Amino acid sequence: MKFANISFSWFNTLMKNSGFNVKEKLIEKYLVKDNIKNQSKSTNINVLLNRVRTEKKNESMRKLYFSAVASTGLVLFGLLIF
Repeated sequence: MKFANISFSWFNTLMKNSGFNVKEKLIEKYLVKDNIKNQSKSTNINVLLNRVRTEKKNESMRKLYFSAVASTGLVLFGLLIF
C-alpha cells in the first residue's frame, strides 16, 4: 500500500480550512510593494564617507600584503636558482 494512495479526509479538510488562500497571498504581495514605493529613503552621508574610507584602507592593505608576498616569492625563487 503506497502512501500517496492513502486517503486522509481529516487532513484534507484541515488543509482546506487552514486559511491559506493563494489568491489572497498574490494580492497581498503586490499591495506590500505599493506601500514601499510611497516611502522616501534617506541616506546619511557620513556613513557613506566612512564606508569609502574603510574600503580604501582595506584595499591598500591588500595591495601591501600582495606586494610583500610577491617580493618574498621572487627573493626565494632567486635564492633557489643561484
